[in-house]
Amino acid sequence: MEDIKKLTTQEKALQINLSKSIYGSFAEIGAGQEVAASFFKVGGASGTVAKTISAYDMKFSDAIYGVCDRYVCEERLISMLEKEYALLLERLPHRAEKVRFFSFADTVESLNYERTNQGQGWIGLRFQTRPLGPFNDCVAHIKMHDNDPLQQQYAVGNVGVNMLYGCMFLTDPEQIMMSLLDGLTTRRIEIDMLRISGPDFKHVDNRLMALKLVKNGLTKAAMFGPDGTVLQPSEALYKKNLLVLRGRFRPVTHVNVDMLLTSRRHFKNEPDVDRSKIVVLTELTLNDLGADGKIDEKDFLHRADIICSLGQTVLISNYFEYYRLADYLSRTTKGKKIGIIMGIYALQKVFEEKTYENLRGGLLESFGTLFGNNIKLYIYPAWKKDSNELFTLKDFEETLPETTRDLFRFLMKNGRMEDIQDANISHLHIISDNVLAMIRKGEVGWEKFVPHKVESAIKEHGLFDYPYLSDRYPVEQAK
Repeated sequence: MEDIKKLTTQEKALQINLSKSIYGSFAEIGAGQEVAASFFKVGGASGTVAKTISAYDMKFSDAIYGVCDRYVCEERLISMLEKEYALLLERLPHRAEKVRFFSFADTVESLNYERTNQGQGWIGLRFQTRPLGPFNDCVAHIKMHDNDPLQQQYAVGNVGVNMLYGCMFLTDPEQIMMSLLDGLTTRRIEIDMLRISGPDFKHVDNRLMALKLVKNGLTKAAMFGPDGTVLQPSEALYKKNLLVLRGRFRPVTHVNVDMLLTSRRHFKNEPDVDRSKIVVLTELTLNDLGADGKIDEKDFLHRADIICSLGQTVLISNYFEYYRLADYLSRTTKGKKIGIIMGIYALQKVFEEKTYENLRGGLLESFGTLFGNNIKLYIYPAWKKDSNELFTLKDFEETLPETTRDLFRFLMKNGRMEDIQDANISHLHIISDNVLAMIRKGEVGWEKFVPHKVESAIKEHGLFDYPYLSDRYPVEQAK
């Protein structure tokens, strides 16, 4: 495995060309022309390349792959893979017993002449792991950060070769993922969506792949939907109104649900919010997924199962500070209204100047982003410590030092923060860590602290080390 990691892009392309068992086609739109070219440049391409095609003109592209609204999108990529792979099987049946067929496709947008766009694109491979075997798919979305169109094209060529090599010579999905940026850095290429699927990869949970993209630094944020399907953030959230709740969700309790429902009632009444375009996100940061840099993948999937059972879309991010999250989401939605739900004690940390010691502009720089024109914070109350009184924004100013009180007043007067006044205070005593401890110990009564769907999911699938196989038979008795 060490030798594989040391191979250059050219060496990978040559090894593929010299293998007599790998044969297929390349279809490329836009800036992805360097992938097929990489195999021709190293020699021996006749052993690998059955066909290359570049449907650059939109009319030609539509005539070959069907009409679509956009040309740099996953839908277009999939239609390319389907068309080209089917042609291989149709036209080369005499080679089927000896080779592993593949069809590589990409549709890529590089920097324009004015450099006013974000270089990005879709790259995919439909491939066999053995002759006459079923096909599998590897699909990725990339963002290109080079400030030169030619360098972006070269980078796409590297990723394409790496994808074909990884899928043909590696079997571990994480190794395939990590190999995609061989010879590159994340300063040049970012991979914010990856899906590996097919009969030979039934064991792959792509929600876990989304987590690993963030954990391994290939991107800062990744997403998946309620059905577990991985999503590309800028495509799924484009011009949407977002309502975001950050949490540990270990497990989801009545408090989490109430925070979402009450904030949504407020958010949808904002004058600049389109109710038909609201997307509710539950966000998990790497900080909340593990301690000491270690992430328990089983625990992550348990939380994902719970959140998905409630019909929620999940965002995994490496944006520990709220202002970084706000900046990312604002860029992704193209400036549409965003609501961020936050507990009152979390807001205290936001106002602590020491939080921004490493930021050049300190607290003011972070607030310029966090409280931008399209951002509003919905603040959920809590009980005051050692008191039976509610802690809300009405009491918040008095907890601040004199240096930030005027700033707080400014934000309130300009509608950047709002109390969630209709919160269900009867749930405020629920602490998720206590509920988790009860579940793991098999104590009775934890069910009343979580929604019914969460209770059912925990019991049915044995999540969070739930110690009962059913309501009747403890694990020890079942053994």
